[in-house]
Amino acid sequence: MKMIGGVEGVEAKGAAAPYTSLNGNMYSSISKFNEIGLRLAKDEREAFLEKYDTRLYHSIPGYVQREYVTVPPALFGNTRTLRSWFRKSYDYVSSLPAKPTKKK
Repeated sequence: MKMIGGVEGVEAKGAAAPYTSLNGNMYSSISKFNEIGLRLAKDEREAFLEKYDTRLYHSIPGYVQREYVTVPPALFGNTRTLRSWFRKSYDYVSSLPAKPTKKK
């Protein structure tokens, strides 16, 4: 995934539904419908939605992930722009507290 190459050390996780996470907080994913979702801070999310005339991300039909935007297909080939937004997503999730790990 060229998009994640803009942030050193980030690796995609998950086989069926690739995603990225930091400290237990997911911040990007690709749905089984090949839609890309990016988690953004409120101001950046609103700017993205307006600029690209897109919607909040639905990882599965009917389930809206309120902090995520859907990357429009027109941006898929624009690696530079995608990396910029991916970096903003990474920076946002870096500011969040780590989620506690679940004990088995």
